[in-house]
Amino acid sequence: MTGSLILDPLVPMVLLYAAAVLAALGLGLAIWRRLAGWWLRGLAALALLAAIANPSVQEEERQPLSDIIVAVVDQSASQRIADRTEQTDAALAALRAQVAARPNTELRVIDVPDGEGDAGTRAMTALSEALAEEPLGRVAGMVMITDGRVHDIEAAPPNLPAPLNILLTGHPDDWDRRLTVSNAPAFAILGEPVTLTLRIEDQGKAPASTGAVPLSIAIDGGAPMNFDVAVGQDIQLPVTLPHGGMNVLQFETPTLAGELTGRNNAAVVQINGVRDRLRVLLVSGEPNPGERTWRNLLKSDAAVDLVHFTILRPPEKQDGVPVEELSLIAFPTRELFLEKIKDFDLIIFDTYKRRGILPNAYLENIRNYVEEGGALLISSGPEYGGAESIYRSPLGDILPGGPTARVIEQGFKPELTDIGQRHPVTEGLESFSPATADGTPGWGRWFRLIETTPVPGSTTVMSGPENLPLLVLNRVGQGRVALLNSDQAWLWDRGYEGGGPQLELLRRLAHWMMKEPELEEEALWVEPTGQTMRIIRRTLGDTVPDVTVTGPDGTDTTLTLDQVSPGRFETLWNAPEVGLYRLKNGDKETVIALGPAAPREFEQTIATADVLAPVVAPTNGGSLALSDGTPQLREVRPGRPAIGRGWIGITPRGAYRTADVTVTPVLPAWAFLLLAALLIVGAWLREGRR
Repeated sequence: MTGSLILDPLVPMVLLYAAAVLAALGLGLAIWRRLAGWWLRGLAALALLAAIANPSVQEEERQPLSDIIVAVVDQSASQRIADRTEQTDAALAALRAQVAARPNTELRVIDVPDGEGDAGTRAMTALSEALAEEPLGRVAGMVMITDGRVHDIEAAPPNLPAPLNILLTGHPDDWDRRLTVSNAPAFAILGEPVTLTLRIEDQGKAPASTGAVPLSIAIDGGAPMNFDVAVGQDIQLPVTLPHGGMNVLQFETPTLAGELTGRNNAAVVQINGVRDRLRVLLVSGEPNPGERTWRNLLKSDAAVDLVHFTILRPPEKQDGVPVEELSLIAFPTRELFLEKIKDFDLIIFDTYKRRGILPNAYLENIRNYVEEGGALLISSGPEYGGAESIYRSPLGDILPGGPTARVIEQGFKPELTDIGQRHPVTEGLESFSPATADGTPGWGRWFRLIETTPVPGSTTVMSGPENLPLLVLNRVGQGRVALLNSDQAWLWDRGYEGGGPQLELLRRLAHWMMKEPELEEEALWVEPTGQTMRIIRRTLGDTVPDVTVTGPDGTDTTLTLDQVSPGRFETLWNAPEVGLYRLKNGDKETVIALGPAAPREFEQTIATADVLAPVVAPTNGGSLALSDGTPQLREVRPGRPAIGRGWIGITPRGAYRTADVTVTPVLPAWAFLLLAALLIVGAWLREGRR
């Protein structure tokens, strides 16, 4: 219970002040004239002024409010390395015990997890939100248990109401090694090197360097290549992408004993390999309806450089035209088929038969080109089954089907084989044309098929009448070969009977022969969206094993893949954190980085108070290392230093809540008037006696 004197004047304060001035002047005049009762007149004036001021006694019933201490606890990923979790738990437990032992004091604990995505530690945001929910007049102190690596220092509250102290996890002798890769482009042209800048640096109290350290580089989860590099120096690394599509380059240096964490010892760079131009050599055995289709198809793509070699006049043709009038410029066959054959990405033979124009030496060179990684597509007609078939040349050793000399001349609709339903070249081609009433693709008919016998190891993805092979694929050495056992694919291009997906088929076929990863028969890849993975496994088999996902912290998670279409298995998985993930499914492996391979939390791992110093200093707070022990909690006066050796301070606020207020007049108005009247009469009597 507390009391105070309050005034509730009966007139405006200006009039009250004026009356007081007049009373003072009158009293001064009485004193100057030495009137005997001047002091009685002064008391009477004072009584009248008091009556006008209407004084009252206000009594309040107060209920004290507890002081609040806000504890912001950093629970981010960097706080889970080494023994920082144990340090944090011990410091928080000690703080809870000390606050519980204090009278009229409460503790508010705010946990700060990893920021969304790769936002890092949002400790200042958490502190601002916590203070917004509490009466600032009750906040006696703030404590932050952290490693000091805060990533939102700009969000710090402008005027903190009490001392802020930092309890710093970690140890003075901590050290860590970090690997970074910069200058990594999103796209690169195949065959042209790009330069990456790689750096390995030590942070903290690192041991003396012993020279070069090992570095491994792996592409698409393959076997690593090992090198020795210097520490603390930028290394310019030229890289030439091995294939088109997404190339995942993984860089890693071993984790050493005593190092804080290995999470930042690896980096992943994802570069999409694109071809500058697709160089195609088209060899046509003779003019035919499909020749223009091939030419128009290839010339319509600005990214294709086409060289078209056509035999317009075979040697056996005798029409009496003088030889000197047959051609103005000799075709550079030797330059194309011997000297520059490796400059082409794809060679197409369209209804070609042996006529002695291309010697066997040229054809042997093409065979070697394929075995060393080139691509060859044969579009065959009746000539493929004859005595002059290209199969009966050095190319026969690499072709995926041998002719039986039988040519089927009847209308048929191309169909996908069972394996063709799963093969990436032909998977889902039915969706490019509406299905007929019997459920077959609504494709137009072809009218010729050359019967062949597929070689062992080849794959038949499309078939014709009598289930005979129509499109056969095979791998030869490091290259790939495709055989189309018909010369009437042009009917689809012309839209005969509704046509068919010729463009999509040939596009996929060319990309498969170019070894594009998305068209591999056996492939494992991930399509990330934020921290959600869509894991995709393509296979020619009917089933796939479970996929094992190894997280950034080394934890393994086993996931089951569900078949979504023939040969395609998928699953969705929400990754618990950003970082580098390794996936393994059978003999297929891949890596994927959600966000950076080393998240923001692991860019700088050495504990420091420097980041928070500009926020702490104005509050008279400071920082103490938990490695020196848990500090004690003390009371300090406002404006005094709130930290010392082994202790941190809080400023008690003495806040309260008013439960009841009672206002009682000092005297009734009539009492003041009576008192004034008595004093005035007394003054008159006193002066009369004189």
